Amino acid sequence: MRIEADSIVPFVRPRTYAAYRDEMSQFVRYLPNIQGIDVEERSEADGVVRLRNVWHGGGEIPLALRGIVKGDMLSWTDHATWLSSDWLCEWRIETHALSEAVRCEGSTRFVELPGDRTRLEIRGELSIDLGRLRAVPTFLAGSLGRKVEQFLVRQITPNLTGVSDALTKHLLANG
Repeated sequence: MRIEADSIVPFVRPRTYAAYRDEMSQFVRYLPNIQGIDVEERSEADGVVRLRNVWHGGGEIPLALRGIVKGDMLSWTDHATWLSSDWLCEWRIETHALSEAVRCEGSTRFVELPGDRTRLEIRGELSIDLGRLRAVPTFLAGSLGRKVEQFLVRQITPNLTGVSDALTKHLLANG
């Protein structure tokens, strides 16, 4: 299922791009559903930065789900390749729970706008193959997987624009 989220950050593209890439763990305080981001690996060569960040989700978990949802289910690893010559980040998400059934990847493009603003164009694809899980009957896997994809995309999209909002708050506070 397609993921699309655009947002405007009221800062110039070079500052927006660098802050999104290098300062994300500093603006976690503006992300209510994120407990932390750990930078596990970073490498730089020829204008390309490769990052592996582990995100720790959280926030308010509904009472009915607290016994089911465990800490690892709310964490994921973000593999990102930042291509500065194209103002682009290509990313792949590896979930810590149900990783054999979930595929999520895409890109974030940083587009310069008039008035010292930047548009973030986030495009991606999420697919869930519940047939890969032994606990899900084969006859339910396809339709149930599509319903889960639809639900997750509805949850993910506002979270993606929320990261842009958090970036804006961070830049306003820190320049």
